[in-house]
Amino acid sequence: MNIIAQLFSFFLPKESNFSRLTNILLYCLIVWTSVPSAYAQKQSDQFKFEGNYSPHLIGKRIAARFVHAKHALHAGKWISYPETFYWAGALKFAAISKDEQLLEQVQQKFEKLLSTEKQFLPPMNHVDLNMFGSLPLAFYQHHPRSDYKDLGMRYADSQWQVPADATQQEKDWATKGYSWQTRLWIDDMYMITIVQTQAYKVSRDIKYLDRAAKEMVRYLDELQRPNGLFYHAPDVPFYWSRGNGWMAAGMTELLLNLPKSHQDYPRIMTGYLKMMKSLKRYQQSNGLWNQLIDEKDFWAETSGSAMFTYAFINGVKQGWLGKDYKKAIEKAWPALVDKVSAEGAVSDVCVGTNKKNDKQYYYDRPRHTGDFHGQAPYLWCVNVLLASGRDN
Repeated sequence: MNIIAQLFSFFLPKESNFSRLTNILLYCLIVWTSVPSAYAQKQSDQFKFEGNYSPHLIGKRIAARFVHAKHALHAGKWISYPETFYWAGALKFAAISKDEQLLEQVQQKFEKLLSTEKQFLPPMNHVDLNMFGSLPLAFYQHHPRSDYKDLGMRYADSQWQVPADATQQEKDWATKGYSWQTRLWIDDMYMITIVQTQAYKVSRDIKYLDRAAKEMVRYLDELQRPNGLFYHAPDVPFYWSRGNGWMAAGMTELLLNLPKSHQDYPRIMTGYLKMMKSLKRYQQSNGLWNQLIDEKDFWAETSGSAMFTYAFINGVKQGWLGKDYKKAIEKAWPALVDKVSAEGAVSDVCVGTNKKNDKQYYYDRPRHTGDFHGQAPYLWCVNVLLASGRDN
């Protein structure tokens, strides 16, 4: 029985004069017309990827692959930043999907770093190593153990504690209030941001956000170009995909945590919006972005593309970006998924890359399948697609 019939069956046995009947009909009309409208609004605010493109399906494949993967060690010695971010993505996926078995597997793997694999803990002496602190801090938010917190906070704090053997340049950065690990490579804006924002989440001490925001503003001022994109470094005038991806993801993470009243919020939001506008323009017809973003003859690269998609998804969910970006996401996600094997390995991932003032260098970079640089941002996308409302 439809809603109108139900209302009539309820009201008509009672007083049924013309005035009452008119009110009933008007009420029915309002209810009847508002229900589809409300439903349509609810649908327009969500991303619907189903079947082979289901975020849960893809997340399950990629996270399961991590559980059984060998360590990807930095210099063959320490847990690397790609593994750190892959690990954190798998942890968050396990929590969001309420997969208790996966959660236990991911934690057991981490526990070894506190016992039998302590030798793999990175030293606290470089921006690409200190970011590791974000992982124990992420675990602390799921399992509030003091040893997790203490370990992670040491990495966050040492990023601002100048060592005795620091170079003069490192000391100069510290004197100006920046991390002594500052080097003005765009990669840094995820490495520094993620450990400092995680430290804030755990401690609720605003100094960690102040640090990250101050760094971000400096990098925006130094490296963002008029078109909204970023050079890999001041002396490397190329818009490298994953480097720009680190910047896009870093700004996203910071804006998700930075109070709107913070003095640096407007500057960072302006930089973010400027970049997003340019990225939407440079998205290729295949849904992805190229290894050098503005070079049409370069190959499509997946790690940077996933990071841009992550920034877009958050932007739409948070209301920072307009609905036109939803179309870009609906184009990008299926294209990204098409690069994932049945075993959860992402293809066409640029290997670890140093800066070099040579366009051909970037074109010739090897493309790997299953490289952690690509696995991690895919899970970021999965997690934000699965998170309810504006949660991230």
